[in-house]
Amino acid sequence: MIKRIDEMLKIWAQDLHQLSTVSDRGSTGGNIIATLMACKGELIRGTRGSRVLLDESADIELIVHKHLPPRLALVVLEHYCNDESFLSQKLKHCACSSRTYYMRLHEAHEFIQGMLMGKAA
Repeated sequence: MIKRIDEMLKIWAQDLHQLSTVSDRGSTGGNIIATLMACKGELIRGTRGSRVLLDESADIELIVHKHLPPRLALVVLEHYCNDESFLSQKLKHCACSSRTYYMRLHEAHEFIQGMLMGKAA
């Protein structure tokens, strides 16, 4: 795995897929729109010490959902957005061995890094 990409993906998952804001209407889950509605548009980014800019989170979201091959996107989503499952459950969902799982995760890191560097160039 690429350490910097791993950190960015962890923060991306926290920012966009695991937001859990409790308001007088209850929990909003991971939906950013629901979170904005619940806090009446006054969402302060970086309350978790975010090191990834909002633009980078949006870029990563687009890369994962639109550009990554489906088998790589599935591994990324399982690894970073599914904290509730055990590794064995993630492997079964991705239909691959542990070795293949981590190879795909590394391949996804390289793909994402390439896309982010291509955007900057």
